[in-house]
Amino acid sequence: MAVYTEVGDEELKQFAANYDIGEFLSCKGIAEGIENSNFALTTATGNFILTLYEKRVDPDDLPFFLGLMDHLAEAGIPCPTPVHGKDGDALRSLCGRPAAIVTFLSGMWPRRATPGHCQEVGRALAEMHLAGSNFKMSRINALSVKDWRPLLARSKDHADEVAPGLAKELAAELDALEKGWPEGLPSGVIHADLFPDNVFFRDGRLTGMIDFYFACTDMFAYDLAICLNAWCFETDLSFNVTKARRMLTAYRKVRDFSTDELAALPLLARGSAMRFLLTRLYDWLNTPKGAMVTPKDPQEYLAKLRFHQSVKGPADYGLD
Repeated sequence: MAVYTEVGDEELKQFAANYDIGEFLSCKGIAEGIENSNFALTTATGNFILTLYEKRVDPDDLPFFLGLMDHLAEAGIPCPTPVHGKDGDALRSLCGRPAAIVTFLSGMWPRRATPGHCQEVGRALAEMHLAGSNFKMSRINALSVKDWRPLLARSKDHADEVAPGLAKELAAELDALEKGWPEGLPSGVIHADLFPDNVFFRDGRLTGMIDFYFACTDMFAYDLAICLNAWCFETDLSFNVTKARRMLTAYRKVRDFSTDELAALPLLARGSAMRFLLTRLYDWLNTPKGAMVTPKDPQEYLAKLRFHQSVKGPADYGLD
């Protein structure tokens, strides 16, 4: 369940007065998502998404997120567009939470990704990277390599309860990542969380990318590595090289990556796996029983990390 804050009728009525999008006709909670309270909003002029930003989102970051969506939408990237109120502001408050309304995107996210989906994601990701190149705001990646050791420290005392020897294995991997993490690769705005449930399709065509609330300024190749992990493994955690080839090839047709980016991709993929493993590990160990959100198994990303440790070159990702 992804509704942490309930909205009353009177509060919604007062909130509606700030906008010029017609009478609010219905407001229904959306079960998917884990970070914020989301509602499907229908007004006299159409369908929208109302989001209340919960405690895990830093309010100081919201102007970046909303400004980025405005910028990308204006550039033709299929993403939600923030709805500005009568006063011109897109960000306001509802039920004691920062809140915003964005446009509704049609389509469904793929429950099982195909090579065709991966190709579309590669193309759209490259287009997003290019479109964001002249976005004037920036945001530090708060979950990059320098943040992983402190995150592990919060879980290491109980990590071996998840898998024997896990704490030692992750500490050794962090040593390697910190020593080898690349610098100077092409960078700009990245999505940083482009999982299948954040991408909509219709008739095999990508129609929308959503949930930009981890977006930040970082290496483009790192964003691509996140997508390799999110899209190119099967349910048995085997790596699908066909999916990877289709994704990377489609990306390169829009924005070719350099020799240095290609060489760094295996290490970046290991780092991506580490980032999601550590956040899942913390949630797995600390989410109370009966909580509204079911934590995801960190061992999925442990398997992905081990795969990337075994990669010997571009051919393992389907490239010549």
